[in-house]
Amino acid sequence: MERAGLFGVPQLRPWSWLAFLLGFAIVTVSAAVQGLCVALGAKLYFAPFLPSIFLVGILAGVPAAAFAVLLTIPLVWWAFMPPFFEFSPLTSAHADSINLFLLFAVLLIGLADLCRATMAIIRRGGLRPSGKGAATNPQ
Repeated sequence: MERAGLFGVPQLRPWSWLAFLLGFAIVTVSAAVQGLCVALGAKLYFAPFLPSIFLVGILAGVPAAAFAVLLTIPLVWWAFMPPFFEFSPLTSAHADSINLFLLFAVLLIGLADLCRATMAIIRRGGLRPSGKGAATNPQ
């Protein structure tokens, strides 16, 4: 684990077992939050999982975030979509929820990857000017 230059955010190597373990742990915590939301009567199937996908993407990279997404979909389908704790055929509304979650997850993973790349650039000392302007014509 190494520290980035931005706010001391720890970053894991993307394909390490610790990255996937972090993804699993954060999905587990999000499932507990979702269970609390269901107990209070909210039907927000994927809402607690979206911030966790972004967090895993920043801390552990794209592979671990994709693993978290692939872990989240069957978990929500099995545990939080009625009938609870069994796989049943998806209704049109549930399929739309899954598709929307996938869309948002891909966008959040891309944003997290850009944040990781930006932190790596800042850690190296920033961008170096090349000495030539973009509008300079060498002719």
